[in-house]
Amino acid sequence: MILTDDHASHAVGAYGSVVNRTPRIDEIAAYGARVDNCFATNALCSPSRASILTGTYSHVNGVSTLDTPIDAAQPTFVSLLRESGYRTAIVGKWHLGEGDGHDPQNFDYWDVLIGQGEYFDPILLSENGRRQVPGYATDVITDLALGWLEGLDGDDPWCLLIYHKAPHRPWEPDEKHAGMYAQPIAVPATFDDDHASRSSSARRAAMRIAEHLNAEDLKEDPPEGLDQERLALWKYQRFMEDYLACVASVDDNVGRVVDWLRARDVFDDTLIMYCSDQGFFLGDHGWFDKRFMYEESLRMPLVLSYPRRIRPGRVHTGIVTNVDFAQTILDATGTAHHPRMQGRSFFGDLTGEPTSPPAEGMYYRYWEHDDAFHKAPAHYGYRTDNYKIIYFYNDGMGIPGTGPFTYHGEWELYDLQADPEELRNVYSDPAYRGVREEMKVRLWNEQKALGDQPHPSQPAPAGVETAVVVDDLVDDSVAEDPSSG
Repeated sequence: MILTDDHASHAVGAYGSVVNRTPRIDEIAAYGARVDNCFATNALCSPSRASILTGTYSHVNGVSTLDTPIDAAQPTFVSLLRESGYRTAIVGKWHLGEGDGHDPQNFDYWDVLIGQGEYFDPILLSENGRRQVPGYATDVITDLALGWLEGLDGDDPWCLLIYHKAPHRPWEPDEKHAGMYAQPIAVPATFDDDHASRSSSARRAAMRIAEHLNAEDLKEDPPEGLDQERLALWKYQRFMEDYLACVASVDDNVGRVVDWLRARDVFDDTLIMYCSDQGFFLGDHGWFDKRFMYEESLRMPLVLSYPRRIRPGRVHTGIVTNVDFAQTILDATGTAHHPRMQGRSFFGDLTGEPTSPPAEGMYYRYWEHDDAFHKAPAHYGYRTDNYKIIYFYNDGMGIPGTGPFTYHGEWELYDLQADPEELRNVYSDPAYRGVREEMKVRLWNEQKALGDQPHPSQPAPAGVETAVVVDDLVDDSVAEDPSSG
C-alpha cells in the first residue's frame, strides 16, 4: 500500500485531472481497478490512517483527532497478516503518536517520520532510535522501503506500507520537479462560490485561498498592486504549482515500486494499492485543506492492481470507505477477519464475485473542533448515491470567553444528482421534505448500527423506530419532526 497525505482525486490523471499528469499512478489503474466512490469516514490524517489499519471507525479505534494517539496494540490487518506468516514493514509517515504504546507494533521493520515530518533531510524513528537521513523525503521513504524488500530471504509473503508525507502542507517540491507546473493552472468552476446557502458553520471556516494561505505556504511575496480578485488567483497559482510538483515526485516514486516488482516478475502476484488518507480542496469553493464532508475533502483516490485476480481496466462505482480496506486486504490474502472490524470487504466486487450486498450509504464524523486555526466545526452525516445530509453540532464552538454552545446546531442537505458540486443546500426546501426526513432516519439508524452516539443536540427523527423507506423516499406516515428546523 502506497499512501499519500492530502492527494485529491481530481489531481490524479486516472480520475480525469485537468491540472496535472500522474502516468505511473494511472498505470496501476490501467492494469487493475479504479475505485470511483471511495470515501474517508473522518477526513483528517491521523483518524483516517487509524481506520485504514484497524478496519474500524474513529469512535472504536480511539483516534478521533490529531491529538488522540493510537493504542498500537489493537488488532490491525497487519497484525493478522503477521500472525498468518507475512513479513511486515512500514516506512514513512506514521502520525499516530510516539512512545508509550503508540509506536508501530506488529511490524518486523518500521522506520517512520516524527509527526508530520520534514520534506528535506527527514528525521526518522525506528527501534534503534532517531536519525537524520539526507535527501528528499519522498525519495528517502521509497529507498528505505525497497531496501527492506531487497533484504528479504526466502519465499514468505510480505506486506509493505509505504506512507509518504507528500503532498501535505507546506508543499516543498524537490529540485527535479520545482517549477514543473508553470502558470496558468486551471481554476475550478466553484472557485468563486459565495457559500450563500451553506450553514454559518461552514462559512466560518478559515480555509480560504484568498485569506488564509500564509507566507510559509506561498514562499514569496505577491506582486504589488493586485486587487482582491487577482490576489486570490495569484495565491491559487502559487500554491498549486508547488502542490502538483510534490505529487509529481510521488508519481515518479510509485513508478520505482512498480518497476521493482516487474523486474522481479512478481507484479502479477502482488496487490498494489495507491490511495490518499483523504481528499483535499484545490481551490474548490475557494478553499484549501480538508475536514469537511463535502465531496472534494471526503473523496479518496484509490487505484489498485492484482493481475492474477483482478481484470485490467475495471471501474468500481459502489460506495467504499477507508474502514473497508482492512477486510478487503485480508480477503485478498485469504486471511480471516477480526470480529471487531467494521465495514465490508469489497475484494469480491473487484473480482466479480461479491461476498455481501453493496453498501447503501456511508457514515462520516469529523470530531476535531478547531476554534483557533481552521475553525472547522465538528459534524457528522450520511451519504448515499443520491443525497448527503450533514449535521454541524458545534459543541463548545463559539467566541472565546462566551462559553459553550454559542453557535447552535445546523443542518445541510445536498442533491448529489442535480447538484454534484454542492452549491445549493436544500435542507429547508419544501420540495425535499421527504428526502430530508428519510436521510435523518438513515443517519440515526447508521449511528445505532455502528455504535456511535448522536450528539445530545440532535433530536431523534420522528417515528425513527417505525419509519418505512420506499423507493428512496420516506413513507408519508412518518411525521415531520417539528424541532428539526
